[in-house]
Amino acid sequence: MKGNPVRGASYLLRGAAMLPQPGLRRFVLVPLVVNVLLFIGAIWLLVDQFSVLIDYWLGFVPDWLDFLYWLFWPLFALLVLVGVYYGFSIVANLIAAPFNGFLSEKVEKRLRGDPITDEGWMEVLAMIPRSLQRELQKLAYYLPRFLLILVITFIPVVNLMAPLLWFLFGAWMMSIQYCDYPMDNNKVSFPQMRQLMKAKRVTSVGFGALVQVGMLIPVLNLFVMPAAVIGATLYWVEEYAGESRELRDVRN
Repeated sequence: MKGNPVRGASYLLRGAAMLPQPGLRRFVLVPLVVNVLLFIGAIWLLVDQFSVLIDYWLGFVPDWLDFLYWLFWPLFALLVLVGVYYGFSIVANLIAAPFNGFLSEKVEKRLRGDPITDEGWMEVLAMIPRSLQRELQKLAYYLPRFLLILVITFIPVVNLMAPLLWFLFGAWMMSIQYCDYPMDNNKVSFPQMRQLMKAKRVTSVGFGALVQVGMLIPVLNLFVMPAAVIGATLYWVEEYAGESRELRDVRN
């Protein structure tokens, strides 16, 4: 597999460094606010419903296995945390998708030296149908793999691999999630995007891994979404744009 995980991770750090740049701050604001509101909602859900959800799952455990309560409780607690984390990510990305695509477009213009213009809310509204369609494509790709790893998590012995699988899966999906914004803006189809990213899978996983780690750190995670959008756009411009044009030329 080709790529460099350190170079991949560096794109997120470079994206974070660009957050306060004049001309981009106003485009960062909406994804940031969306992230803040949904993060507050996720915390409220965990605090308010955590015990209820744990008791619900423990209700499926037969009475004759009560002596293994000490084992099932942390397992179901982990299941709830993973479910809330991934649920938060899915909802946040669905709501923020048009704004993230808008931010990526402005960042790419900045990187290419084109003037950054603000066409207002009409441009954002025009992106909503395409953005939602793309998010549904990602969801269709994501759910079967999520369920497969979830099943593996409950299989004795095999589930020893589950933590590593969850981490690698999360890193890959974070990379797909954010690299999709600049690629969609440049009319790269979802299958073609996966093909391009697989060619540099290690770099992509390095980028997604740092995004995933950042998402787990309170307060810092509020800034990860816009930083990841900018970082993914840097990644696209520097490593994929030329290859994408060549691939389209070959297919045409």
